[in-house]
Amino acid sequence: MYIETVPNRNSRPAILLREAWREGKKIRKRTLANLTNWPPEKVARLRAALQAGGPVQPAAPVRVRRSLPHGHVAAVLAAIRRLGLPELLASRRCRERDLVVGMIAERLLHASSKLATARLWSQTTLAEELGVADASVEELYGALDWLLARQDRLERKLAGRHLPSGGLVLYDLTSSSYEGRTCPLACWGHNRDGDGLPCIVYGVLTDGEGRPVAVSVYPGNTGDPKTVGDQVDKLRERFGLERVVLVGDRGMLTQARLRELRQYPGLGWISALRSSQIRELVALGRLSRSLFDEQDLAEVVAPEEYPGERLVACYNPLLADERRRTRDELLAVAEAGLARVAAEIGRRTRTPLGTAAIGLKAGRVLEKTKMKKHFLLEIGEGQLTWRRNEASIRQEAELDGIYVVRTSEAREQLPAPATVRGYKSLAQVERAFRTFKGVDLLVRPIWHREPDRVRAHILLCLLAYYVEWHLRRALAPLLFDDEELPERRHSRPPVGPAQPSPAARRKKAGRQTPEGLPVHSFETLIEELGTQARVEFQIGDAPDAPIVTQVASPTPIQQRACDLLANIAVPSNA
Repeated sequence: MYIETVPNRNSRPAILLREAWREGKKIRKRTLANLTNWPPEKVARLRAALQAGGPVQPAAPVRVRRSLPHGHVAAVLAAIRRLGLPELLASRRCRERDLVVGMIAERLLHASSKLATARLWSQTTLAEELGVADASVEELYGALDWLLARQDRLERKLAGRHLPSGGLVLYDLTSSSYEGRTCPLACWGHNRDGDGLPCIVYGVLTDGEGRPVAVSVYPGNTGDPKTVGDQVDKLRERFGLERVVLVGDRGMLTQARLRELRQYPGLGWISALRSSQIRELVALGRLSRSLFDEQDLAEVVAPEEYPGERLVACYNPLLADERRRTRDELLAVAEAGLARVAAEIGRRTRTPLGTAAIGLKAGRVLEKTKMKKHFLLEIGEGQLTWRRNEASIRQEAELDGIYVVRTSEAREQLPAPATVRGYKSLAQVERAFRTFKGVDLLVRPIWHREPDRVRAHILLCLLAYYVEWHLRRALAPLLFDDEELPERRHSRPPVGPAQPSPAARRKKAGRQTPEGLPVHSFETLIEELGTQARVEFQIGDAPDAPIVTQVASPTPIQQRACDLLANIAVPSNA
C-alpha cells in the first residue's frame, strides 16, 4: 500500500490510499480509500508508517478494528438503486426514505420484526451505507406510517411501469395467521396456513410475468369474490387502464362476479369453470372425452349456458393419473377411519353410542378426507355400515385430468393456447405468496396491533418481493432457476407439464454453471455474497492513529454476481 497525490485541474489534489501489483508487463492499481479530507499531519503519519514497512513493522502495527459482512448488502442496495425504488418512494432523499429502503433491504437479508431490524442491521454494513445506524424502533414505526401514506402514489407509479394497456393483470388472494387478538383485521376465516388461528387476508396484483404492482389488505373473514370489485376500481380509476384483461381463479371470479365485470367496457377476464359446471357440460353433451383423442386442447361451444364467452377445454393425462391416485388413497384412508369408528362402537357395550354420536364421528372422518360424496352410510343404534358409492366415483373419474378455461376475449385477440397460458400464469402469483410466507420474507407472524401498521407491513413485504423478483431474474445464471423460462413460457405447449430447458437440465445435473462456478439457491447465494467483508484497519497504537477501510477482493462467484446485477433493467409502459 502507498499514498498517491493526484492533481485536479480546478480543485485541490486528491490524496488516495492505493495498492499496486503486476500482471505480466502491466502495473495494476486499486484505490482503497480517499484521504483527501484527512488533516495533513494524519496523512503524513500514515505515509511514514507505510514507508517504514507498513503492517509488518513493530513501530506501526496494524490491527483489525471491525469486520462486517458487506457483499450481500452491496448487491441488494445496487438492485434497489437500479430499480429506482428510492425515487419511487420520494423524489428527494429524507430520513424516512432511508429507513424504508433499509427495512426493504433487511427484509431480504434477514427477515425479522422491526425491533430486531433496528438491532440487526448494524451487524452488516447496511446501517452505515444508509446512515441509519442510530435509528430506534419508534422511528421505524414512524417510517412505516410514512410509507403507507404514499402507497397510492407508489402503486400508480409501478402500474405505469409494468401494466400496459390491453395486457394481462394477475390477481390472487391469500391469508396469513395473526398472533394475538387486538387487531380488528384479524378474524376467523379461511386460513390458508391451516393452524387454527385468526387470519388476515391480502390480495396481490401483478403484471403478466408475476412482477408485483399493488397489494390490498382485508379482514380475515372476507370472501375472495368480494375483493374483485376493489381491484377493478383500482385498475380503472387509480391506474387509468381503459383496456385490461384480469386473470383470476374460479373461486374468485364466480358467475356473479363475472356478470358484474361485463358492465365495464374494455375489461376482459380469464378464469376457469368449477367441476360442477364441467359436469353440466358433459351432461348436456357439450363436452366429452372424445374431444381429446388426437389433441389435448379444444374449444367448446356453449352459447346458451355461457353467452359471450369462449370455453377452452384441456386434458392433461399426468393430472388425471395424479387425481386418480389421490382419490384412491383418500378412499382408503376414509375406510380405515370408518373401520376405527366401527371398532369403537363394538367396544362400547355398557354405554352404546347412539345414532347421533355415530353420525358425528363418521362425518368427521369423511369431512377430513373430503370423501363424503363417495360413501353411502347406514347408521343404526350401536352399528355402522358403509359402502362405496361407485356411481359417484365413476362420475368423478370421467373428469380426471379435464379442466375448462373461460374467457371474454375474442379468438383474434387471445387464441386458445394463449388463453390457457394466461390462466396458468396465476402460478406466478402463487410463487409470490410462497416467497411472502417462506424463509425469504417471513410476512408472518404478524404482531402489529393497528390495522394501518399491518397494511404497511404487508406493503413493505411486497416491495421486498419486487426487489427479489428482479434479483432472481438477474442472478438466474448462478441459481438453479431456468434462465430461459421467461421466453419459453410464451411458446411452450400450454397444457402439458412444463419442461426445463436443456441448459437448465445440465446446470442442475452438474450443479455448476458453464463457467465452472457452483450453482446456488437464492438464499445460499445471498449468504455467499455476504462473506465479502468490509474491514477497518487501524495503523499504529496512538489514539488518533489513522484508520483505513478496505473491502475484501471478490471471489469469482461474487464478481460474476456483481456483473449480472449491472444488467438489471426496468421496462416502462408510462
